[in-house]
Amino acid sequence: MSDLEYWIWFSLLRRLRCRTRRALLERFGTPGGVWFAEPRELEKLDDILPDELSELAERDVAEVNRIVRRCTEENIRILTFQDAAYPERLRNIPDPPYVLYVSGNLPAVDAEIAVSIVGTRRSTPYGDKMARNIAFEIASKGGLVVTGLAAGIDSRAAEGALMAQKPVIGVLGCAITEVYPAWNTRLYDDVRACGALISEYPPDVKGNRNWFPRRNRIMAGLSLGVVVVEAPLRSGALITAHRALDYGRDVFAVPANADAPNSAGSNNLLREGAAIAENGWDVLREYADRFPDRILPDGRGEPPEELAVPEEPQHAQNAEKEKAPGSGFLKFRIPTRRREQAQARPKLEDQLKDLSENQLKIIGVMSDRSMHVDDIIDLCGLPASAVLSELTMLQIKGFVTQEQGKRFTLNIEK
Repeated sequence: MSDLEYWIWFSLLRRLRCRTRRALLERFGTPGGVWFAEPRELEKLDDILPDELSELAERDVAEVNRIVRRCTEENIRILTFQDAAYPERLRNIPDPPYVLYVSGNLPAVDAEIAVSIVGTRRSTPYGDKMARNIAFEIASKGGLVVTGLAAGIDSRAAEGALMAQKPVIGVLGCAITEVYPAWNTRLYDDVRACGALISEYPPDVKGNRNWFPRRNRIMAGLSLGVVVVEAPLRSGALITAHRALDYGRDVFAVPANADAPNSAGSNNLLREGAAIAENGWDVLREYADRFPDRILPDGRGEPPEELAVPEEPQHAQNAEKEKAPGSGFLKFRIPTRRREQAQARPKLEDQLKDLSENQLKIIGVMSDRSMHVDDIIDLCGLPASAVLSELTMLQIKGFVTQEQGKRFTLNIEK
């Protein structure tokens, strides 16, 4: 087997404790060295358990081969602990994932002001607004937003960063090929097109409820700071905050009403000394001295006048949403005043003046009829990844609409 395959095998040994993994690598150097170690050599390790010895004796080559094949089919990058591209911040936590599966383009995290934005799945309108606004401000002024892509605050944070047309890192607590919750497919597609989805769990594996708390350590490890927007006293977001403190990261919290149960945990963080985050600049200014070339000079960004609200199914939230005209990676509810403004369209040259060269090239090859994404890629001559990313931005700006079957329609008259 190759070094990559040995790392995959090593990462699949779920019963190994963190300290046992570290001891094995210190003693044998690499997972390949562990693979070829004699049983009597393994038994000499201090405090190794019988269950761990039993699992180390397993040699499931078929599962390793399946993972490699599926990653190739799905264009998923496999990043191991020894790779130069593996984030150094994550490498230095006590319990790092030894393999990361990456779908999309992972930014150079160690050079970024990466900030995790977390909170409850059962967010209030106040929490939704603050998560979007803070994420938008952080992303638009030079930061990189990290999110767990769960329902509620995590998803709202991802939307805010995407509205700033910046990359997002989505850290999954499930297999890299799984969308959870299932109705969040459009947001997953957006994040994959503009940034990256990452998971320590390979394609198609069946997860369990313990995986989600474990992914919080990855979010905290990748980030310089964690912003808790809205969290009750018992919340996974607080696990992420406590992990961040363990790793020497900064913790911020958004203040809320003293009698709000949904914010009892985040308010308690403020009582314990977390920094107040009322906007994105409250977070970014903590890193201005360390990253003077990354932060844009004018400080706090202003979020859009009205950030779009993606629709969720009835079972995901108990409020009826106004249905948006058309569909896309994100489905937006557009307030009446904005619909009225959209009816008075400016001239075509005014509509297009703020688009990038690649976005103009894509619009130039699109006809008024529905076009498949492969045809758009062929006609404009840009890399597929660039076309997908720019189509996402054009959808967010309202220039194109996605239909079924990866087809796109132009929303402007040429």
